[in-house]
Amino acid sequence: MKSARAKTPRRPALKKPSNSSLKDPVGVYCRVRPLSRPDQECCIEVINETTVQIHPPEGYRIFRNGEYRETQYSFKEVFGTLVVQKELFDVVAKPLVEDLIRGKNGLLFTYGVTGSGKTHTMTGSPGDGGLLPRCLDMIFNSIGPFQAKRFVFKLDDKNGVEVQCEVDALLERQKRDAMPVTKTPSGKRQIDPEFADMINVQEHCKVEEVDEDNVYSVFVSYIEIYNNYIYDLLEETPFEPIKPKPPQSKLLREDQNHNMYVTGCTEVEVKSTEEAFEVFWRGQKKRRIANTQLNRESSRSHSVFIIKLAQAPLDADGDNVLQEKEQIILSQLSLVDLAGSERTNRTKAEGSRLREAGNINQSLMTLRTCIEVLRENQMYGTNKMVPYRDSKLTHLFKNYFDGEGKVRMIVCVNPKAEDYEESLQVMRFAEMTQEVEVARPVDRALCGLTPGRRYRNQAFKEELARKLELRGGPIDGEPPEEQFGLESPLESFPPLPPCELLDIEDDQMVPKLMEVLEKRRQMRQALSEEFSKNALALKKILQDFDSNVASKEKYFQAKLSEKEKTIAGQKTELERLEKKIKTLEYKIEILEKTTTIYEEDKRSLQQELENKNQKLQRQASDKRRLEARLQGMVTETTMKWERECERRVAAKQLEMQNKLWVKDEKLKQLKAIVTEPKTDKPERPSRERDREKPAPRSVSPSPAPSAPPVRLRQRRSRSAGERWVDHKPASNLPTDTVLQPHVPHAITVAAASEKALAKCDKYMLTHQELASDGEIETKLIKGDVFKTRGGGQAVQFTEIETLKQESPTGRKRRSSPSNPDPPEDAADSEWTDVETRCSVAVEMRAGSVLGPGYQHHAQPKRRKP
Repeated sequence: MKSARAKTPRRPALKKPSNSSLKDPVGVYCRVRPLSRPDQECCIEVINETTVQIHPPEGYRIFRNGEYRETQYSFKEVFGTLVVQKELFDVVAKPLVEDLIRGKNGLLFTYGVTGSGKTHTMTGSPGDGGLLPRCLDMIFNSIGPFQAKRFVFKLDDKNGVEVQCEVDALLERQKRDAMPVTKTPSGKRQIDPEFADMINVQEHCKVEEVDEDNVYSVFVSYIEIYNNYIYDLLEETPFEPIKPKPPQSKLLREDQNHNMYVTGCTEVEVKSTEEAFEVFWRGQKKRRIANTQLNRESSRSHSVFIIKLAQAPLDADGDNVLQEKEQIILSQLSLVDLAGSERTNRTKAEGSRLREAGNINQSLMTLRTCIEVLRENQMYGTNKMVPYRDSKLTHLFKNYFDGEGKVRMIVCVNPKAEDYEESLQVMRFAEMTQEVEVARPVDRALCGLTPGRRYRNQAFKEELARKLELRGGPIDGEPPEEQFGLESPLESFPPLPPCELLDIEDDQMVPKLMEVLEKRRQMRQALSEEFSKNALALKKILQDFDSNVASKEKYFQAKLSEKEKTIAGQKTELERLEKKIKTLEYKIEILEKTTTIYEEDKRSLQQELENKNQKLQRQASDKRRLEARLQGMVTETTMKWERECERRVAAKQLEMQNKLWVKDEKLKQLKAIVTEPKTDKPERPSRERDREKPAPRSVSPSPAPSAPPVRLRQRRSRSAGERWVDHKPASNLPTDTVLQPHVPHAITVAAASEKALAKCDKYMLTHQELASDGEIETKLIKGDVFKTRGGGQAVQFTEIETLKQESPTGRKRRSSPSNPDPPEDAADSEWTDVETRCSVAVEMRAGSVLGPGYQHHAQPKRRKP
């Protein structure tokens, strides 16, 4: 269906299907319902046989700011308000029935809003049957003389059919006749009188070309899709007035040919239109309908009436049905009455009605989505997955859209103005559906036998009956001449010669006539005797045949009783096995539950074991890492303390050497003083000059310097193989001390440098600050350089050396603080005192040996950071 006006295409380019000759578009037809009242406003107008025009009503134009657009939609054919059911059936449904009898599938569904006439189109009304009764009438008018006996065809539970032998079919018929009628609420076998006229179709419509050498059987089933669940409307449930059981939903399955079917659905074999429509009406009473604001009896579910036609060829003699499954053809015609799409704000639905309306709209939306995806895949060459499984309605009929039969849709619309928006959505959906193409079904192969077998057999039997009637009637159903091989008695008599007697004394003609009559008499007598003999022989044969029939009857009765006993025993055994099966199923269920519990416990324990194993592995790896780290720290600490011990031992050795050297010097001075001759007191002026001079710094033996300059240089030379970073900030002031820190092979930087750290393994930072006495105090902060795991360098400070410059004027003389200016006598006594002189001599000697700069040297003070 395409709009009459030019529209902007949704896609820039269309891709034509490659096998367009093997596909047919979905046939979409439109039927316009008459208005309920003549004064009612109309929004749909029929333009011609294929086009309708829809225009917004007056109130809608006012609400939409005066917008007025008329849109035309074209269909395969449009049926106006005056169309009759017969015309609609001839155009839409009759080709589907013809395809059904030829072994092809078909799908016909009505689509529209609530109250648009879908159910009337499908079912009809009293005196004016719809599409469904007309389809049934056409089927039985076509195959009526060629129907097989009941139960010759038997449907299985897997959407297949098989042919039973005559004995099994007879047993099935006897079992059905002996079965009591189940008392159910719907067990009444009468059709309501008001709808009895629906099946009284006056037109005797039939298919002209029907294969007379096939036998046919018709099976019908009736289901509904309610709230996306499938229910069997023909299922007979026991009547329980106190607590009736709710109907059980059915499941969809896929057969070996990948066709969808409803498993466990009731399928009834019918032999006439009346019987088929009776089954339909029995299920129609169970269909869910409700009173809404839009319709007094609104369908709340999608109903699907399925007609299956099974056919199989006769054998070469035209008497029996072939039982090969390859020769059996099963075709079906699905007649679908969709529930109406509606807006809840118009129906004022609440509770269960609101849920029903939501499920109906959801299933119809899924149908629309499937049509859109099919159209896009065919027109634009995409390969999107069609969401058939999102709804039971689309999942059930997916095979039709995949090429298992023809698809026809009748769009029913109500032209009243209140349904304008819903009708517009229906038109757009029909426009899109018209563009979907379905693969043409493949023609069924013929069985290959000679046609006309049934008619030839029937003509032979009629000719045989006519001959028997002329020859005295049948003997046990067969002519006696054929039983005994005799010719016809009329043909064995000699013919009479042509004669004309003119005179009674004629000597020539009378003797000839007498001779012929004598021969005929003799022949008649011989035939009579032969006939008597044959009659006696036939009587004997009949007696033997009667005895044989009686014996065979007794034999078959005995066999039948044995079979019945066997069947009874098998039924008993079957009941026992069924009970045993139920018991075993119950035990299996318990074991499955126990197994499930054990499996869950096993999975939980395995998971717990895995977690603990992972935890143990993590702990072991952490332990190994910790051990490696501790080992490294122990090694590092060991090496550090070894170096520290070596350094302290060297320092102690230097200290002891210094002490020994000082002691030797003192002894030498003492020896010199003791050995030199005593002289008079020194001159006074010299003493006065010495007093005016600044006193030299006294070196006490106990706090001896930690290392002389020479020793310090030797100590620093121990690290000559190590590379140092000498970090001297730009703000450092140069000191005029004799002793200056000297680091060989050092890299001097003014700021911290990563490149310098990467090349060295020792670090020294020069820091200056002002001491309490106003002198500059220089600190040398030392450390070791380590490489980090991230690829950088880190410095660990190990010691600090302090260099301090002091003025000699700040030292006090070695005298008593209470008497800073001793008297002259005291000075004389001091000079005459040996101990004082020795100490002064030692100081002076030390000053003369070490040099005057020793008083200004930097005294290193070592301490840990």
